Amino acid sequence: MTKDCFVFQAKQSSFCFLLLDIDNQILYYISVNILLRKWFSMNQQYEALFTPWKIGNVEIKNRIVMCPMGGTSLFGWFELGGCHFDKEAAKLFLERANNNVGLIIPGIAPLRDTFWGKWLWQNPKMFEELKVFMDEIHKTGAKLFVQLTAGMGRSWAITELVAPLHRNKFTRALVKPILDTSHELASPSPQPSRWAHDIICPEMTVEQIHEIIEAFAKTAKLCRDAGVDGVEVHAVHEGYLLDQFAIEFFNKRTDEYGGSFENRYRFAAEVVKAIKESCGDDYPVSLRYSVESKMKGFCEGAMPGEDYTEVGRAMEESEKAAKYLQDMGYDMLNADNGTYDSWYWAHPPMYMPQNCNLEDVAHIKKFVDIPVVCAGRMEPDEGAKAVAEGKIDGVGVARQFLTDPEWVTKLIEDRIEDIKPCICCHSACFNFSSSKGHANTQDLMDTMGLSRCALNPQTMQSKKYSIKPAKKSKNVAIIGGGIGGMEAAIVCAKRGHKVDLYEKSDKLGGVFIAAAAPSFKEKDRDLIAWYNREVKKYSAITIHMNTEVKDIAALGADEVIVATGSKARTIPVPGVEKTVEAVDYLLGNKEVGENVTVIGGGLTGCEIAYDLYLQGKKPTIVEMQDDLVTTPGVALANTSFLRDFFKTNKVPVHLETSLCAINDGSVTVKDKEGKTFEIPADSVVMSVGYVPTPVAPKAKHVHVIGDAAKVGNLRTVIWGAWDIAMKL
Repeated sequence: MTKDCFVFQAKQSSFCFLLLDIDNQILYYISVNILLRKWFSMNQQYEALFTPWKIGNVEIKNRIVMCPMGGTSLFGWFELGGCHFDKEAAKLFLERANNNVGLIIPGIAPLRDTFWGKWLWQNPKMFEELKVFMDEIHKTGAKLFVQLTAGMGRSWAITELVAPLHRNKFTRALVKPILDTSHELASPSPQPSRWAHDIICPEMTVEQIHEIIEAFAKTAKLCRDAGVDGVEVHAVHEGYLLDQFAIEFFNKRTDEYGGSFENRYRFAAEVVKAIKESCGDDYPVSLRYSVESKMKGFCEGAMPGEDYTEVGRAMEESEKAAKYLQDMGYDMLNADNGTYDSWYWAHPPMYMPQNCNLEDVAHIKKFVDIPVVCAGRMEPDEGAKAVAEGKIDGVGVARQFLTDPEWVTKLIEDRIEDIKPCICCHSACFNFSSSKGHANTQDLMDTMGLSRCALNPQTMQSKKYSIKPAKKSKNVAIIGGGIGGMEAAIVCAKRGHKVDLYEKSDKLGGVFIAAAAPSFKEKDRDLIAWYNREVKKYSAITIHMNTEVKDIAALGADEVIVATGSKARTIPVPGVEKTVEAVDYLLGNKEVGENVTVIGGGLTGCEIAYDLYLQGKKPTIVEMQDDLVTTPGVALANTSFLRDFFKTNKVPVHLETSLCAINDGSVTVKDKEGKTFEIPADSVVMSVGYVPTPVAPKAKHVHVIGDAAKVGNLRTVIWGAWDIAMKL
């Protein structure tokens, strides 16, 4: 047989080409499973995503970049035990690597451990474990860069628990060996913390700056020696420490690290120079970069399309900065927009447009010769088009990887409808929350567990939430076909139980159908459609529509799960019968007029007011608390958009104001001073919360989940469904 003879071989439907020499020795082997799928299955509009490219001398097999997310560091995240090789994060990345992602960038790795203050480079054992992991990553064909952070400065999300310890000099000194809050908050200049405005962040010393630069170089060298393909510097981006130095609004220094353009970008420039000196000029260094700050002022962001005066990095400076940073040695820009003052640009909630940063990132690419990646609600079709047109080099995607680890594989196989969509809720992945007068109100244990997923409990929690076959197959009755009921049904079926799912209406989805109704909730509607398809894939699940269960005993089930949700809360005020309940408004069951007063400034009330404004109506919000959306666990990225939107568009918001009566054509309210006044209103939408409506109480074989047990959000509904379904 000659050397140029190809043999076509079939084995268990896995096709391959073998190139043999005259002694029948294999010279070359290539499996064409993926190629066949790509050529014959994948929608051609995504073809540009699956072309190779280079960052420096490192070739990436496709244009899909798994962007960094806090909580996914391979060196741990905010754990009391200190830095370590994080096997849970490693498992997360290996699963995504096996599902065709091109480049993986784990979440920020603080150069100095948050607790105990140990530097990363002082832990050689961790890098030995990293080397073993990198060998596994490379077997998949993926590449991986480690993201290293200089720090957070004023953006450090100091919690309500930690803030009092810092405010008191004695307790600050007492806890310093464990948690040095002054180091974590150190900023280019003294300024208020983003999260606790009464805390003034200390100015970082030149000695501290040099120490950080040295740590970048030492840690990057250890990464290179462990087989890591490159490092990413965090960040002239999102208002983190290096970005604070670069932005004149935050940097008031008068030494070599403040003042002029070159001085403000000196810190970032010296970092890449030190890494290159330590690792070699050919070792790729990416930079997380915000094209524009989108800031109008302290804790005040700019809306999409708004005409405003930029106080942070404007496009004119960004054009110069991008070229300067490239010339200093950076090999790629991993780009989007925003700071913590305009957090919704870097962490877009569902209110932000899809592909919201693409236009700005594509513009900045014109000023550099290095590759540019764009992130921010990037959709595969628009991303592929932008790559094909040369507007960007890579498509950055983050939280979709938390929701569905196989989404790239499904894209290749043209199974788009099987992709479980991320709904941009931030309820588990980054639910740092804050309201007037409060620091980060997220629970400290939650802070230590970022980058989980409200829709996928197994993400970063694979030990706690793992599907194991049931010891005994049971007949499980589930009452309520909302998200919680469907999730419980799927988990039970996967474990080997037989499930009867009862829904009293003619639609599956429950109250989430109403929540998904506004125009900006397209991903919520996609999620409902996904569940409707997914629950019907299991032969073990029998769905009973238009069936109201009144007698649980008559079901004859071994176990009963009650997932009947909640009902709207009412308040006893004169004229309440004239109001429109939130769900009725969202479902379009009742019409509203031009001037609409929304009673309740929680998340639902604010989303209704936002929806009303988008329709061209004139909403007014009445809220008893001192701020909008004060519920802990709702991400500041989401709530700050709503607060900024209403402020920018002059939507009347009456805080610390209670409802007294609903009249014909108006409502009577009372402010915190006890003064009553009227607000004109053609319609009044009532959004004052919900109360559980279980059809049966909890008992030995009766399990109440979701809002039927305690009103929460999609995270509590889905995780609660797993908690019960895994025990049956």
